[in-house]
Amino acid sequence: MTLTLYNTLTRRQEPFETVEPGKVKMYYCGVTVYDYCHLGHARACIVWDVVRRYLQFSGYEVRYIQNFTDIDDKILNRAREERSSMEAVAERYIKAYFEDMARLGIKEADEYPRATHTMNGIQRLIHDLENKGYAYPADGDVYYAVRQFADYGKLSGRKLEDMQAGASDRVNIEDAEYQKKKDPFDFALWKAAKPGEPSWQSPWGAGRPGWHIECSAMVRDRLGDTIDIHAGGADLIFPHHENEIAQSEAVTGKPLSRYWLHNGMVKVDGEKMSKSLGNFTTIRDLLDRGVEPMAVRLFVLQAQYRKPIDFTDEAIAAATNGWHTLKEGLLFGYEYGEKLGTGELGAPSGDKGQWGLGNGEISEANPFVQRFKEAVDDDFNFPGGLAVIFELAKELRREGNIIVHEGKTATPAEELRQQWQTLVTLAGVLGLEAKPEEEKPASNSLSDSEIEDLIAQRQAARKAKNFAEGDRIRNELQAQGITLIDSKDGTRWHRN
Repeated sequence: MTLTLYNTLTRRQEPFETVEPGKVKMYYCGVTVYDYCHLGHARACIVWDVVRRYLQFSGYEVRYIQNFTDIDDKILNRAREERSSMEAVAERYIKAYFEDMARLGIKEADEYPRATHTMNGIQRLIHDLENKGYAYPADGDVYYAVRQFADYGKLSGRKLEDMQAGASDRVNIEDAEYQKKKDPFDFALWKAAKPGEPSWQSPWGAGRPGWHIECSAMVRDRLGDTIDIHAGGADLIFPHHENEIAQSEAVTGKPLSRYWLHNGMVKVDGEKMSKSLGNFTTIRDLLDRGVEPMAVRLFVLQAQYRKPIDFTDEAIAAATNGWHTLKEGLLFGYEYGEKLGTGELGAPSGDKGQWGLGNGEISEANPFVQRFKEAVDDDFNFPGGLAVIFELAKELRREGNIIVHEGKTATPAEELRQQWQTLVTLAGVLGLEAKPEEEKPASNSLSDSEIEDLIAQRQAARKAKNFAEGDRIRNELQAQGITLIDSKDGTRWHRN
């Protein structure tokens, strides 16, 4: 089995071969920190988190870098609205980012460089571009001369002549920035300081960097001239990633990245997510209203990572049901280990006990492992990997039902232990984890009829536009381990 990836640059699926054998240098274009992360961020961060996990599972040593864009017009606008500072806004939303990602089970990157902490590297790269004839100063700004880079457009497949033909109606020749450029396609590497905005001293005067140069400099500073994987959302292919290539490769003469990977976008009920449409959902809003983090992960991983996905109430309800099936299998060892006469209930990885997970190692000769790897090695086919995991989970759930109803099972305990450990390990590669304490019922848990009564009260309150009372009832149920899922067909509920 050989891992093959679809490379946006070559538009084909290729065997994965790293610059340095056994090691992967991976960079993900992270978030601009001016607001809370939304569903699109959730998808991207889950996808690249699992890609990293799978590469490590496959034996690679992975160095994973994810940046923060902490200077940007959107951040400055938010600071003005709040009568705050760029630094204060960025710090608040970086803190919120880590809170949201922790709830989704996202492993932290090895490093999170920031644009404002990479100013020396940014200026050095601009200086190198200027010396090589790819950049020119203009009244305090510095621009990249796009036509100097012969390969411009190779990532996106766009040609300058085609873009020029369609741009005539969109160009404002009176615009001050347009007048500074030698060519309409040139883009800013450095922007002259404006009154009231943060700025840094440079050879071209006080100012701040353009967005594209920031990532080029951070990749170069942290990972070197050529990396193995450059990842991001499909909306970044042009112009951001195209411009990164032009900047970096013009200086080094080497490929910026061997593989360019891009995740598809998220729609909500078939429409593009936007605040103007009222369908903009942040990660924390979604989780605070009772959707389980692991159900969100499952929803994301059930789709091919390069394709768009549509977030609907029905889709998240289906993912929640799927997660409950998987969770039953993941908790099998904790619940039935002792009943099978094999000692204590399973313990978390590293703890003692015959049904403990030990070091999590499983044999590559295991047919489930082989099928899992065969699926996922095909351009990170996570849905195919999930099919293998669900097969294991459903088999363990069936065995659990036999134990409950008959008090025993004909399947050897050791075979069940191996199946369980295989399930837990493979699910963990996808970041899908369950803890036994989640299944401990509260001593004063509500009956089904009491739950239905409270849901009816909530629906009556919402119909009367008493949304505060509706939220109070939802929060009361959530506190007692009851999750509500609203959909067009009504309200479903389940015990956590």
